[in-house]
Amino acid sequence: MKLRVCLIIPTLDRGGAEKQIALLAKGLNQEGIEPVVVVLTHTGPWESELLDAGIQVHHINKRLKLDPFAWWRLRQLLSRIKPDIVHSWLFAANAYGRSAALSAGIPIILGSERSVDPWKNGMQFWIDKLLASRTHGITANSQGTIDFYAQHGIAKEHFNLIPNGIEPLSPTKIDRAEFLSRLGLTTDKKVILSVGRLWPQKGYKDLIWAAELLRIMREDIAYVIIGEGPERQRLEEYRDNIKGATNVHLVGQRTDISDLLPHCELLWNGSLYEGQSNVILEAMQAGVAVVASDIPGNRELIQSGETGVLYPLGEIDQLTRTTNLLLNDSEYRKRLGTNAQMHIQKQHSVHTMVARHAELYRAKAAKK
Repeated sequence: MKLRVCLIIPTLDRGGAEKQIALLAKGLNQEGIEPVVVVLTHTGPWESELLDAGIQVHHINKRLKLDPFAWWRLRQLLSRIKPDIVHSWLFAANAYGRSAALSAGIPIILGSERSVDPWKNGMQFWIDKLLASRTHGITANSQGTIDFYAQHGIAKEHFNLIPNGIEPLSPTKIDRAEFLSRLGLTTDKKVILSVGRLWPQKGYKDLIWAAELLRIMREDIAYVIIGEGPERQRLEEYRDNIKGATNVHLVGQRTDISDLLPHCELLWNGSLYEGQSNVILEAMQAGVAVVASDIPGNRELIQSGETGVLYPLGEIDQLTRTTNLLLNDSEYRKRLGTNAQMHIQKQHSVHTMVARHAELYRAKAAKK
């Protein structure tokens, strides 16, 4: 009999966890496991891809931080669709989803932690620990995430490590000249790219300052940030205050990242904390050299000096010097990119990610 797995997530925005759950649902659908996706708060761009793949998407329309009516609607939905497994992702969905699944009598209940989460308070960790003790396991995309939660009282044996998966690389549809034209840049520019939601976790303020230091050292760089978020105005004001507007470009959300990414010289990631960055995975797959903060999630993807370069968090001078070295040494950049491609092909395919989830689901179901 076909397993039915209900995947619960707060939103379907353009985020790393949201992308992974969409890839997982589509992959499970092809593997003979029936996925159902439940969106706790609001939808986003990934819903259309799920619907196109024939996957049911349900909306709970949670409106408040503490919303008992949303919890009740979720419990009623789970009682109606009767999944064999509920697998929730991220804190709100983990809290609402696992507790509602327990109340609805779902046979197998899993959570998923996608990042180290220093923003959580004591009550939130208490909820995490309580639900971990009453359910059937937690998936995590990095060892750093597992270690973080172990330090906060959730035993490592609760966790199943399943790294993020990345889709096969499609050839870029544009050349270098079109790449520069789309970004409004002149042909003499070497381009450093960052991609991600504009919020404090991503460390963009340090990256903008590093770009300004580079501008003082050389005049041929452009730093482009792709993404939207609540920090946009603050970052633009900071950039303008340090007179960096000529070489730092916040271009908003774009749908052509896969075409743009292979043409940049470097990808910067300055995250203060991270689970496992999809953007780093995509850059490595595209053969782009990555310079990233030395934090647990990034450390698991990048062997510094071999598949990219790590710099100590907050050490802007070192980031600047490393970047300048790489911009001056195209052979070094190429070697890093080639090594990174080989690593991603071996360890981070979507097929592998989906297969590991399917294996976990079937193993849990076999024990019931």
